[in-house]
This record gives sequence, C-alpha cells and structure tokens, in this order.
Amino acid sequence: MTPMNFKTRLTQPTPVLAPGIYDALTALVAEQAGFEALYLSGASIAYTRLARSDIGLTTATEVADTLARITERVRTPVIVDADTGFGNALNTQRTVRAFERAGAAMIQLEDQTFPKRCGHLDGKGVVPAAEMCGKLRAALDARQSEDTLILARTDALAVEGFEAALDRAEAYLACGVDALFIEALRTPEQMAQACARFAGRIPLLANMVEGGKTPIQSADELGRIGFRIVIFPGGTARAVAHTLQRYYASLHTHRTTAPMRDHMLDFDQLNDVIGTAALLEEGKKYG
Repeated sequence: MTPMNFKTRLTQPTPVLAPGIYDALTALVAEQAGFEALYLSGASIAYTRLARSDIGLTTATEVADTLARITERVRTPVIVDADTGFGNALNTQRTVRAFERAGAAMIQLEDQTFPKRCGHLDGKGVVPAAEMCGKLRAALDARQSEDTLILARTDALAVEGFEAALDRAEAYLACGVDALFIEALRTPEQMAQACARFAGRIPLLANMVEGGKTPIQSADELGRIGFRIVIFPGGTARAVAHTLQRYYASLHTHRTTAPMRDHMLDFDQLNDVIGTAALLEEGKKYG
C-alpha cells in the first residue's frame, strides 16, 4: 500500500490495525502476516535498542535510522512515533523532514514537555496548547507531500482532565492535521465521547497498551465506536521479552535448545522468512 492509498484507506469505516514494530525483522514478519500498516513505537525502540524505559532517551537520529532500515525492507505504510518532535517548532520541522525522507507514511507528534515519557506512565507534563499548535503548523509546513500524514497526540487528560484534552484535540484539528490521538483514555465512556465528538470529522487513533490505563478492546470493537486506527505498540516487545526469558532460562538450565525446539524457527525456516534464497539469486545477476 502506498502513502496515497493509506490516506484513502483511513476514510473507510473498517479500522486499520497496526501492530508495534521496532526493527526491520519485526516489520517484515508483521508484513508477511498481512497487516495494512505498521507502528514504529518509540517506546519499543527504547526497550530494544537501549534496554531502557520510554522516558525521552531516544533521539531523532536513532528513530530515523531505524525507520529507514524498515522502509528499505517492507512496503507496508509505517506510522512513526516522533515523540515531541525532539524539541521546539524548528526541531520538529527537522524531524518531519528526516522522517519523511526515511519513508514515513504518518508522523505522530505529541504535546508533552521534554523529556517526555510513556503515555501510560504517571508524572507527565504538557506544553501550552498554543505552543503545540505552533509545532503542528511547523510540521505541516515542513512536509514535502500532503500524503505524508501528520498525527497530533494530546497527553493532557492525565494533566488537565478529559474536557481539556478534548479542547486541545479540537485546537489541533483546527491546525489542519490528518488524524488525532487522545492518549490514555480511561473508560469506554470516554472513548465513546471522544469518537462522538471527532470521528465524523477526522480519523481517531486508539492505543491499546497491555496493563496500561485504557481498557483493552479488539480492533473490531473500537471500529464500531468510531476509531479508524488501532495500535498495539508495545505488545511486540513484551511478547519477545517474554519469549526470551523462557528461551534463556531453558538454555541455562538444560544447556541445549532441544526443549525449545517447537517454539523456534530452525536455520532454513528463518532463511525462508528473510528471503535468503531470493537474495542470493539476485546476486547472481551481478556475478
């Protein structure tokens, strides 16, 4: 799916389900599973590249580099988490240009203070709404193509309350963004109210975090409410970490991978996933 097709896809009633990815391998496996879009999670980059929490430690360069490696390998549209734009309005413009060059289909920007933190952690702060509007307008001016979509996220619910979060979303919509994300909605009632106010005017994103503050629902349930994008951003990293704990514990105990064999790909199977045979055949043309 091209960026243009992704933009058109968001006008359809069935929501786009985008799993979290953090590198080219997770992106490839997700694409092979048939997803229509992928979500490059800033938190998951922190988890996997730094083994650290999502508290603003990753840089724009690290995210852009990761994104470029992913879009070189897969064709599925990628929504990329750009945190706060990594600075002020001018930093945001540089971030948008870099992420667009790296192949982003949609760039997510949030209104937290810096250093930001995971939207489901306590202790967040938000910048004034006027400052965020300036950053969003800067982002829209910086993109080379209107098919590179800008997603505005507000974290104000935890800081200023639900009504203030809705008011911020209204202000961000007026800036001309392509989609909205009201982070960490607490109840099904809040989710329904957000959709009632915005879903008829702009695509809304629902963020499903296992163990987070928002009730977990399926993409189909969320689509019936009115959400058009559903992400499970950190589930991939949590699933991989869980599997690695089991794998390493077993290897340490048994001193062989035999007990885990049914839960692994073998050498040939992994090569099938990553397309080794096709790559070697391609190389023969230049021999």
